[in-house]
Amino acid sequence: MMRIKWPVAIATLFIVLLGWYLLYTQSFVDELHRNDELLTQVSGLVQELIQDTGDPGSGGAARDQGRFETALFELQEVVVASGIPMIWTGPNDTVLSAENLPFEADIYSPRGQDEVKLLVRRLAASGREPIQGAGGTLIHFGDTPQLARLKWIPWLQASGLVITVSIGFLVIRAQRRAEQDKAWTAMARELAHQLGTPISSLQGWLELLRLPIEERPSAVEADTVAGGIEEDLVRLERISYRFELIGRDPTLESLDIREVVRDLETYLQARLPRLSTGVLLIVDVPKGLPKVLGSEVLLLWALENIVKNALDAMAGKGGEIRLKVREGLPGWLHVRIQDTGPGVDPDLRDKIFEPGVSGKEGGWGVGLTLSRRIIERAHKGQIHLLDNEGRGAIFDIRLPASRV
Repeated sequence: MMRIKWPVAIATLFIVLLGWYLLYTQSFVDELHRNDELLTQVSGLVQELIQDTGDPGSGGAARDQGRFETALFELQEVVVASGIPMIWTGPNDTVLSAENLPFEADIYSPRGQDEVKLLVRRLAASGREPIQGAGGTLIHFGDTPQLARLKWIPWLQASGLVITVSIGFLVIRAQRRAEQDKAWTAMARELAHQLGTPISSLQGWLELLRLPIEERPSAVEADTVAGGIEEDLVRLERISYRFELIGRDPTLESLDIREVVRDLETYLQARLPRLSTGVLLIVDVPKGLPKVLGSEVLLLWALENIVKNALDAMAGKGGEIRLKVREGLPGWLHVRIQDTGPGVDPDLRDKIFEPGVSGKEGGWGVGLTLSRRIIERAHKGQIHLLDNEGRGAIFDIRLPASRV
């Protein structure tokens, strides 16, 4: 199963939402611009109607004509009061009138004419086609102050969003660095812990060899010493090989899960009396299961860590650890490890796989972290701590079946 790259997914979603937001607000601005254009057209029509009603030959009654003119003048005042900058120009681009200009200008002075004509050219350069007014005049229009301010809103919001996301990215990166430091610290402690036992044993054998032959215990012969040293060296080699594999992408091969679990059972059964007394290990792996694609060394390590975690939880209390394998959905195998220990503290359930998190006194919290890394990253599988209403903890591991 392909692992989701959350930083990339979040960045993609942010870009899509930002683009959609900018397009949406731009469409809103375009709609307001069209409304300004319609209001300007209304102003031009009002002017024509005013001129028509002012014509003595129009045939209207004097009283009705006066009311109509009053209504039209009031309508034009409403249009002007909308705040839309409007400039009326006549022949030779002479500025005849102007309303709602963004600056103070005296259109009856040469300087004022030049200032307003410059604004007209800017409006024309922005693609604003003037509206035909009465008597051959042209009405040029701009944006209302509200619309002009609205243009900056999406950019201000987008800038704020970018700043927020940037700060969030920096915080997440700092957290990831802290987690990586914690993981490396826990890994170093785990390595030192695992190397400590065989190294101490080798030191013991060395001290024994330094003794004169006549002072050595009678039961210790050369073959016994050589066998003990060989066993410790094999253990050191296995530890170093495990940590070498965890640092890179291992070569995966088709494995019989039944044989993997059998090797684990053999390894643990020989050490159960020393690791935890009174604990019964029950293995249930039926025949005929599909093979899995994985690394035998790492897969054994991941399962061993989970079982040892259960053994630590039941130390001095006894109980059962059940390991069973079943075929799940097509293409998947389920490995379930269940114990009868005290279970996982509810406060730790959501972060039990994080480095440095441990439910036992003096624990370094690296075993389950390594198991998750092996299962999910190296084997493209999944590992979950299931809800358990009774005693103990239940870990469910899903491994992709081999297609070979």
